[in-house]
Amino acid sequence: MKNPLLALAAMLLLMGAGCAPATPTVDPAQIQASAVAAASTMVAMTQQAIPAATEVPPTPLPSPTPLPSPTLMALPTLALGAPPTAAAAPTTAGDACNAPMPSVTDGPLASVRIENSTSGDVVLSLYLHKTAFGECGYRGFNVSPNGSVTVTNLPQGCYFAGAFVNTPKKQTKSFGNGCIVGDRGVVTVGAEVISISN
Repeated sequence: MKNPLLALAAMLLLMGAGCAPATPTVDPAQIQASAVAAASTMVAMTQQAIPAATEVPPTPLPSPTPLPSPTLMALPTLALGAPPTAAAAPTTAGDACNAPMPSVTDGPLASVRIENSTSGDVVLSLYLHKTAFGECGYRGFNVSPNGSVTVTNLPQGCYFAGAFVNTPKKQTKSFGNGCIVGDRGVVTVGAEVISISN
């Protein structure tokens, strides 16, 4: 009775040791949220690094002592009641640019090809700085290894780009910025640098 149980236990142990561990999977939504957070942090740090212009106030000149002014008589007033005014409602509007870019825009649009020049999956976030038409915000894209995506409704303007590149061996981050001024543009994602051109 002991020998068959011992043989069965040894066989199960050997079968369990031969199984390869499961490879972890990456959630694209978490990667995109991290890319958006990294892009927003970079924009905030850039804005914070801009020095504020400070002017040196001129030295005031001494003024002569004013002469006494004549005393005026009080003027009669009319007893008119002012119409009641409603108090303005407080506004809690946040930064409109810290939101997804609207799909309908007033400004000119461009057809942009997003190219992945790496051997890994790319999660890209494009942040549009405020344009003359008041458009701003971010959009996210997923691009397969050495693949491309064409977007036909991207507003023309200046962009900051951040991406996570998931190669089979490691994960890297790449950043870049540039402007799309014409009706066509190209965003090329590399392992460490993103280029934006017309």
